[in-house]
Amino acid sequence: ILPYGVSNALQNDRSTLVDAYKTAEWNSKYNLAIYVLSSMIVDKAEPSEALMATTVWSTGLEQSEKLVSNVQLGNFRRSGKVVTEGLIKAEKGAFYVASTLELDAKAAECWSIVAEVNQNHNKIVKLSKELSSPAKISKALDEDVLKNKIELRKKIGFADGIQHSADTFGAGRHFSNVLFNIMRGGIFEDLYEIETADFMQHIKRMNVKDYSELKPALKELPEYISYHQLRYFLTAARHSKAMRYYFEYLPISFSRRHGDPSRPWNYFSIELKDDEGNKLRSYEGNWRDIFQNWEALAFSFPEFSLGMISKFVNASTIDGYNPYRITTEGIDWEVIDPNDPWSHIGYWGDHQIIYLCKFLEFSYNHHPKRLQALLSSKIFSYANVPYRIKGYDAIVSDAKSTINYDHSLAKKIDSRVEKLGIDGKMVFNAEGRIELVNLTEKLLVMALTKIYNYIPDAGIWLNTQRPEWNDANNALVGNGVSMVTLYYLRRFLKFADKLFSGMEQDSFEINKPVVDLLDALQRTFVGFRPDLKKGFTDESRRQFMDSFGISGEHYRTTAYEGFSGEKRNITALKIKEFFEIANEYLEDCIELNERSDKLYHSYNLIHLTSDEVKVSHLYKMLEGQVAVLSSKFLSPEQSLNVLNALKASDMYREDQYSYMLYPNRELPTYLEKNTFDKADLSGSKLAAKLLDVKDQSVVVQDSEGKLHFNGKFNNAKDLSAALDNLKANGYRQLVNSDRQLFLNLFERVFEHKSFTGRSGAFYGYEGLGSIYWHMVSKLLLSIQENIYRAHFLGASKGIIGGLIEHYYEVRAGIGINKSPELYGAFPTDAYSHTPKYAGAKQPGMTGQVKEDVINRWAELGVVVNEGRISFLPILFRSSELVKEEGQLSYFNFKGEDSLLNVPANSMAFTYCQVPVIYSLSKKESITIHFVNGEKRTSDVLTLMHSESKSVYKREGKIEKIEVSFKSSSILN
Repeated sequence: ILPYGVSNALQNDRSTLVDAYKTAEWNSKYNLAIYVLSSMIVDKAEPSEALMATTVWSTGLEQSEKLVSNVQLGNFRRSGKVVTEGLIKAEKGAFYVASTLELDAKAAECWSIVAEVNQNHNKIVKLSKELSSPAKISKALDEDVLKNKIELRKKIGFADGIQHSADTFGAGRHFSNVLFNIMRGGIFEDLYEIETADFMQHIKRMNVKDYSELKPALKELPEYISYHQLRYFLTAARHSKAMRYYFEYLPISFSRRHGDPSRPWNYFSIELKDDEGNKLRSYEGNWRDIFQNWEALAFSFPEFSLGMISKFVNASTIDGYNPYRITTEGIDWEVIDPNDPWSHIGYWGDHQIIYLCKFLEFSYNHHPKRLQALLSSKIFSYANVPYRIKGYDAIVSDAKSTINYDHSLAKKIDSRVEKLGIDGKMVFNAEGRIELVNLTEKLLVMALTKIYNYIPDAGIWLNTQRPEWNDANNALVGNGVSMVTLYYLRRFLKFADKLFSGMEQDSFEINKPVVDLLDALQRTFVGFRPDLKKGFTDESRRQFMDSFGISGEHYRTTAYEGFSGEKRNITALKIKEFFEIANEYLEDCIELNERSDKLYHSYNLIHLTSDEVKVSHLYKMLEGQVAVLSSKFLSPEQSLNVLNALKASDMYREDQYSYMLYPNRELPTYLEKNTFDKADLSGSKLAAKLLDVKDQSVVVQDSEGKLHFNGKFNNAKDLSAALDNLKANGYRQLVNSDRQLFLNLFERVFEHKSFTGRSGAFYGYEGLGSIYWHMVSKLLLSIQENIYRAHFLGASKGIIGGLIEHYYEVRAGIGINKSPELYGAFPTDAYSHTPKYAGAKQPGMTGQVKEDVINRWAELGVVVNEGRISFLPILFRSSELVKEEGQLSYFNFKGEDSLLNVPANSMAFTYCQVPVIYSLSKKESITIHFVNGEKRTSDVLTLMHSESKSVYKREGKIEKIEVSFKSSSILN
């Protein structure tokens, strides 16, 4: 138990010093333990009082001894006896209650231990008075626990986590998934009600200058206003600046600080209130984590999806990437700390294209006109991350070290933030104002900067020091080329083509360097069309790569200097034409990356010479299959072929009937590693000389005659440094002639060019032999997308049936219906991974919950298209229908716990908090029950636009929706 003023880091780093300041006291007068420092721990010649405390108290077991330290534990182990402690000094804090109980059969004794932090004298005295009535405070504690339980359940209910189904494990898993999803990404617990003061505070945090300008108009607003009415007010008042802040405003609460254990700077924390006890609306998380959880949250709060898109694109940079963390307070990026081995700058580009694509698709399905209107609205900004990607020649020279940290720019940004607010981290134009652009430009920059890293036949070059997709494969950066990103880029461009179709506005005003980049890339695409048709050679591939790389460098140079203000108009037709020709190349690349076993390559390796680019393939990976299935390029039949091949592959783990990220392989033992024969260096005069003089700085020969590289080498850089040292000490000619021979042998022995990183070096998480459950759920999501796509494309029943069979096989493997013995944990909880040697590990801390929440909507057949909600039960199973009449306990729009009768042979759930009941009938029909007593029945299972909007906006006009299916329409 830590006293006030001691952080985890301080305790862990200087525990002996810290403990010397501690006192722990059982205060019998106040009936509580108090943990404090004698003074604040500072290394300054000045007093610093410690006036806050941590307290612990207990209820029940009134006849007991109280311990505030570990001092008596040894005595308790020996004799079973302890005595209540008074004041304990210079020891670590602890709290124990010791009592002897004698219980009759079926009797019970209950007690509680309660710890509280940040306590001052007033709070302690108040608490002591409450503790003087044990029965009363015990009752109050029980009531408070029940109240919090209800409040937590209400949050889950607001996010549609409560369902009534005969599949109790499935409904329970959904409840758990929604809980973990909102714990990671947060919840809009005020629904669409906006507190004006909080919205104004949001603007003030972002930009104090604009806040002063907008404050008089915003003060006219009522204390609370709906999110929709606020938009109407700002639109009518023509406050263009305010609309930018409106779209970025996401009143999220309950979001936790991300706690991935592989990142030692992370920790768990859900901040509910500030120091004054006021409700906090805040969020904080790694880029990919928080946006993936928002993706699932958007299904219950679709009106906030445009805000999520705005937050996404406003945090992306002028060179097309994103920082690594997003918070209510803005964005964070990694900085260089020479004393921290985890400190490493770079752009975390993974998930970027596909996450944005899915947000755009979602928003387009719900409100296409509003999304398209943003294509010409200049309310979006560029994040000014102080990274500068190097020039093309420098990238080619060393593709693992491609970014400089601009320290002077970082200081300038800090100064701007101090004066202005969060907007100080944005890009400013030559006139000293934030560079504001339309959504079209933001989408183009993100796509173009991925495309100029395209290498024919290979994929998207990984050259920004951080991974593009799975961070366990981060060592691929530089040598690696991502087909995973290419698959998703294809889907993005295909959707963007659809987004710009049918636009009333013909052209968009874009910064000239962006248009110049598009033109340059298009010229390259057109010029190399003959090579595309006949197939690229290693030489033409290098020429293409150089052309794209130089175009990218030219754009970055211009962008980093600051856009001049010169604009160009670009038509929707021209954008569409560019996307079409880009996809010609991407789709050709996809076809070339089909393997002979019907699976697809995930990552490739490139080998550069002065005028060639050679391509080789890495081993198969699950994420490549997920990505190609998600690309929307494969036909339904091809998708089924991939799934059949996957099931037959060595990525399938029969013991868990699920899929590993990669085929398992055994790493060489220590004695097998770093061993080669003398014959491997038979042509080296340098090796012969070193062995003759017994110089062990490069190679060592053991008593059995085997050779080994110096055991202190970690990689080829260490070998090069050792050769340089020999060169400087009399071996110049020998080193010059044999250097490449040594480097080639080193690569042959260790195969570092194909080293993927953590995934090939450890045995848990995303490592060897592990099932990474998030990727399995991504696979499940890709399958259900293909099932619905096959349905709309009119695929045969055999193809659709095969896809459905794979869907439920994968779902079964995830664990809902597994025994705890097989799963290794509670099957209703999501877990991060299952290593080869153990059961499921790391509960709840996985993005898997996002995919599973979305998959649940697919299983229920909730489909939204062109702004209208439909119910299409392609994946719905009759086993979900309850046999006996029951009740759905849910929360209505007022936050009240409500009950809905669910007849026999039915099931029920909520969607945007509107109750929906499914049942069987001889004919299909839908009945919408309105709160005013009216109802509408139709044999078309689609809501009208007005009804759908009412559901999205949670207007409270619809009481419930009843949907009847024919038994032949659902799965048995």
